[in-house]
Amino acid sequence: MPPRLRATLPCLTAAALFALALSPAPVAAEPRATSDTPLALTPPMGWNNWAHYMCDIDEAKVVANADALVSTGLAAKGYDTVTVDDCWMTKSRNARGDLVVDTAKFPRGVAWLGEYLHAKGLKFGIYQDAGSLTCEKYPGSGAPEGGGADHYARDARQFASWKVDYVKMDGCNLWVPEGRTKEQAYRDAYNAVAKALRDSGRDMVLSASAPAYFQQGEWGGSDWHKVLGWVGETGQLWREGKDIKVYNPAAPATSRWSSVLGNYGYNRWLGRYAGPGNWNDPDFLIAGSPGLTAAESRSQVALWSMMAAPFILSSDVSKLTPAGLAALGNTRLIALDQDPMGRQGAVVSSNATFEILVRPLANGDRAVAVLNRSANTRDIRVPLDEIGLNDCTADAQDLWSGARTEVSDALTGKLAGHDTAVWRLSPRGCSEAVPTGQIVGDGARCADGANTSGVGAVVMAGCTGAPDQRWFLGDDSRLRLAGECLSAGEDGLVELADCAPANSGQPGQSWSHRRDGTLVEEAGGLCLTAPARAATPDAPAERLRLTPCGEHRVDQAWSLPV
Repeated sequence: MPPRLRATLPCLTAAALFALALSPAPVAAEPRATSDTPLALTPPMGWNNWAHYMCDIDEAKVVANADALVSTGLAAKGYDTVTVDDCWMTKSRNARGDLVVDTAKFPRGVAWLGEYLHAKGLKFGIYQDAGSLTCEKYPGSGAPEGGGADHYARDARQFASWKVDYVKMDGCNLWVPEGRTKEQAYRDAYNAVAKALRDSGRDMVLSASAPAYFQQGEWGGSDWHKVLGWVGETGQLWREGKDIKVYNPAAPATSRWSSVLGNYGYNRWLGRYAGPGNWNDPDFLIAGSPGLTAAESRSQVALWSMMAAPFILSSDVSKLTPAGLAALGNTRLIALDQDPMGRQGAVVSSNATFEILVRPLANGDRAVAVLNRSANTRDIRVPLDEIGLNDCTADAQDLWSGARTEVSDALTGKLAGHDTAVWRLSPRGCSEAVPTGQIVGDGARCADGANTSGVGAVVMAGCTGAPDQRWFLGDDSRLRLAGECLSAGEDGLVELADCAPANSGQPGQSWSHRRDGTLVEEAGGLCLTAPARAATPDAPAERLRLTPCGEHRVDQAWSLPV
């Protein structure tokens, strides 16, 4: 079946502004730079060696890839930060406690490398670790196991002296002092890193890896959500989960597609944390590299751009496929990724075959993407009235081809297996925007209004994109499905009920979506809570309830459409 969804995508008017409140605005980026100017107001772009070379890195390879960024035109399109990952240093510090560059790999030193990059109009990034050792067992910045002095301030000053612009701070081998939890130890460490960079005298973007050390599956655990809540106080971007699958030169044809989908999977629900100066990072772009087809390369670029993800390549830039280079260099997709509003797109409809994402843009346009998860070419048809464009026309631009059409019926076409279509819609003569689509919770399941447990029941079910999972975020703090309102019922249950007249004062139908993902029923102050996952596939669906709000409970975190 073709994908179907309902959402309203006109200009940012009253309802759209309400939706921005219901799905909370990102917190201002912290920390600020030493010049008191916010950093990374759009997602960082550039290159890093890790997913292609790992520790097999040296001056010649970095220089060659930097030169290739320039010669291919990618640098001029924004891919301007060249970062050297782990293994650039020797296995011990010098007598002063400074890090020592491995001159067998970098004979002219990394300070020279920074000068070379800056002369090319590029920025210089470097890797370190918040623990006592890096992941490959080189000296880290953190305190040694058992306690002692850290090197955060010393290393930050050393990086500043080398004119570093960007620091990737990993989280291996981090000591947890007695009396502190792992989560508390990581918070202390990354706050110390952030302070050291602020005090260094040079503006350096911080890529923090803290959340990746707490990930437990796609939906994550309580500590993962807790770390995601504070990591934006330390860095401008952060890795939340697994590394992208690295290139294997012994088996270059090995598919890496499942890794792309896996990293997209954990990142797609976290839009509430993203905004100018704070970015969710699902790891490197490997489009155009071995292990992805042309369609899969296009999909990664499209999905990362819809998620406002950093565009950081990890490849041999000189050997990118023509199709991969075209996808990575597509200025329309780059502009989408770099949109100054900084809102991450949301999955508004999904099933086993198709996934539809919508992203609001700074000028009032909306981007719409359709991912074909299947291996076969499929017909797609997204009627305008099912994306909320009722009785109006949209100017639609296909961001791959650049072709523009006037659409008054539906977005249509054929979509190859593993490919993703992307349009930019400029609605004309439309009513107010009402974000519409799935409400997704624990286990990437959907709030479902099917009457499986009684009239008006709301249960959790696998996501299908069907009308009984199509919620409307109204301009009155209400959540509607099929014309009825999500309401507090008896015995702590929630239900679909007639919407009370406006300004009636009837409690139980007003909802607030907080930054931690909770959906709070405003009158009672209780949180919408997903039932436990069924032990067997044929077990009856359990109803959603209102329960006291806990601290970063995974069954109380929700992703809403935008």
